[in-house]
Amino acid sequence: MTEARAHIVVIGNEKGGSGKTTTAVHLAVALARLGHRVAAIDLDTRQRSFARHLENRANWGNGDKASLAMPQALAFERSRSPSLDEAAADDARRFAELLSQIEKEFDFIVIDTPGSDTLLSRQAHAAADTLVTPMNDSFVDFDLLARIDPRTFEIKMPSLYSDFVWECRKKRLMARQPALDWVVMRNRISATEARNKRRIAKALDSLAQRIGFRVAPGFGERVIFRELFPMGLTMLDLPQPGLGTGLSMSHVAARQEVRELIRTLKLPGVSEVGV
Repeated sequence: MTEARAHIVVIGNEKGGSGKTTTAVHLAVALARLGHRVAAIDLDTRQRSFARHLENRANWGNGDKASLAMPQALAFERSRSPSLDEAAADDARRFAELLSQIEKEFDFIVIDTPGSDTLLSRQAHAAADTLVTPMNDSFVDFDLLARIDPRTFEIKMPSLYSDFVWECRKKRLMARQPALDWVVMRNRISATEARNKRRIAKALDSLAQRIGFRVAPGFGERVIFRELFPMGLTMLDLPQPGLGTGLSMSHVAARQEVRELIRTLKLPGVSEVGV
């Protein structure tokens, strides 16, 4: 009988500012709150926003302000080899070793990736059981997924990131691993029924059928997401003793967005009840 291994969730998009770290933090914390063993790996070793958020969370919890569900943050340091090729190879080897060491210790491994096409990012994508790609509800972000006809808004061809994911999918198939479940998450959707909103929805639905991904509702544009970073908190932690922030209707709506994302991802053994 094969021993169970962790389900790997990778948060990836080559465009910055799409909400990758916010998604990674909320997903990792939500899974931990549901009682799952969760490892968190930040491969954006320059900015380290995911790692820093969890460091802030640990410090806030250690200050006896709260009892917080904590994913286990695992450090990954980039190679210091002066040779770029050797450094990339060393990073890839150590990342593979890390996954091999922890895959039976956790239920989920949540990985935040940098907004660039690197060997390490490709390796993380190829290892993913579930890939979550946050994108702003904009044709600027959509351009990384596909090129469109500017007159008809019909899909012309897949673009950079879609080709990137396809290559990672082929690696999984060649390694005889289960198919990658790709979920594109629409962030910052306008509350009004705007023409741009309808066009993006139509284009995403068309592209989803063509190249094989699911579309998930994402997070709205809320200042509170950024305000909680110094404390390492998430929307799921509110209201929080000592924070001085109540639970507004906007916060309630944000919590529901997190629950809806968990529901849509359909991760094995996970229910959004209790998040």
